[in-house]
Amino acid sequence: MEKITQQQLAVRWHLSPRTLEQWRWLGKGPRFLKIGARVLYDEADIETYEAGQRCQNTCGPLPPEDG
Repeated sequence: MEKITQQQLAVRWHLSPRTLEQWRWLGKGPRFLKIGARVLYDEADIETYEAGQRCQNTCGPLPPEDG
């Protein structure tokens, strides 16, 4: 499984790295691995998080699919 850095994820999502830092502090966003000061994200966790954010309208994420 490939790991990506906070900077790489910020570029992927067109966000500030500071936003990702804030999300971690708030307990939002994808799961992450922290070793010392280094933060890494597993690509599978990012894809899972992205899938959970898919929306059909502005009311929020779609309900999980059965099956």
